Amino acid sequence: MADSAAVRGPTTGQGGPERLSWALKLAYSSPAIALAVVGVPIFFYLPAFYTDVVGVDPVLFAVIFLASRMFDGIADPIMGTISDRTRTRWGRRRPFLVLGALPLALSVILVYSPPIMSSAASTLWLGATLFFLYAAWTCVIVPYEALGPELTFDYDERTRVLGLREAAYILGTILAVGTPILLDRWIPAGPDHERRKYLWFGLIYAPTIIFTLVICARVVRERAPATSAHHFTVGSTLALFRNRPFRILVVAFVVAALGNNLPAVLIPYYVTYYLGSDRIHEILLSYFVLSVLFVPAWLWLSQRIGKKSAFVWAMLVNSAAFLPVYFLAPGAETAYWLCVAISGTAGGAIVVLPPTMLADVIDYDELVSGARREGQYVGVWFIARKMAAAVGAGIGLLSLGLAGYKANEVQPEHVLSTLRAFYVLVPVVLNALSVALVMGFPIGRAEYDRIRQAVAVRAAGGDAPDPLA
Repeated sequence: MADSAAVRGPTTGQGGPERLSWALKLAYSSPAIALAVVGVPIFFYLPAFYTDVVGVDPVLFAVIFLASRMFDGIADPIMGTISDRTRTRWGRRRPFLVLGALPLALSVILVYSPPIMSSAASTLWLGATLFFLYAAWTCVIVPYEALGPELTFDYDERTRVLGLREAAYILGTILAVGTPILLDRWIPAGPDHERRKYLWFGLIYAPTIIFTLVICARVVRERAPATSAHHFTVGSTLALFRNRPFRILVVAFVVAALGNNLPAVLIPYYVTYYLGSDRIHEILLSYFVLSVLFVPAWLWLSQRIGKKSAFVWAMLVNSAAFLPVYFLAPGAETAYWLCVAISGTAGGAIVVLPPTMLADVIDYDELVSGARREGQYVGVWFIARKMAAAVGAGIGLLSLGLAGYKANEVQPEHVLSTLRAFYVLVPVVLNALSVALVMGFPIGRAEYDRIRQAVAVRAAGGDAPDPLA
């Protein structure tokens, strides 16, 4: 890796126009394509694979999944602070990308290739490999995402850089969702078809994770921090919530993430048992393809009306298109596909815009605290994201299990009613609540410019007022 050096552009405290090279943007964004395999595919593939093929009880799966994410979430702010305080010739973030690449790649293989064992042994395997996966994931993903906000302080360029990273996550999700479709056609039919498919799935993605992380660490050069971050304590982590914009954003994001993760885990069950369709991969692919295709349009809109307003419109479009799904009759595959496609046009914006707003919040914290704490903020952000994902998945699977769901059987009406409610109605209500919460977010372009100007004044020894006070 190259020696740590400032990225071409303004130093901390300056906010003039800045453009980063496409080589740097692509090198930074490329790991997201591979790392996406630990995101939506985990929620989409793993529950049905382990409950219907491997033989793990749905309720036990939900408990293990929630426990592993809680453990993972506790480690996030610790990892973020470690990253903030690390000082090496290669920077604060990049050493963790290289050191964590191999363990993360190995854990992906293990979680997707359980041996043929008893139900009890398979449950233990699931627990051990999930904990390993999320521990390795934390060591990589927190430094990786913390690297993004410090690459540039230009308001629009930051939106483009982080937008490209989030679009890469969506593209990676498309590839991860599409890979099993190709593997289904390539692997011969047989009793071990599903197990062989997911084994190859892990073997394909493991080297991709290693390659993209190493390339990112080699090409992207870090900005030297002007100040040291605080030591990690529970108190210092909780103190982040004194940052009012962060408090508003993270609560709104958690509510939205709950609304998004319920459908993510329940879609295989809805499509299979309510629609009676076997085209789940194609339906999901259409959603993500449209999500990534419309990202440039939403980024353009955010530059015209602001990130917050663009996010609100995206949530409204997504929910309005998805609500009719609740009223569809069993087997209405075409109408369902249309609803999913329309909601997908706004799906990318819901993923892309919150991290760009978080980056602006981190700059406000620099003004208030005098330190650059990207890692700690990203760590807490990941707690919120992972807990929302785990709770969403847990609620979805527990609702099915408690309603009486039986794998590979025709489901009774009360199970289908529960499935429809948690798949559609609950997420729409949560999305509406998220919109109401995010309306109070106070940082727009003008406020951000005043924040960067105040940081520059204070860095020069002057006194500047808090623009949000």
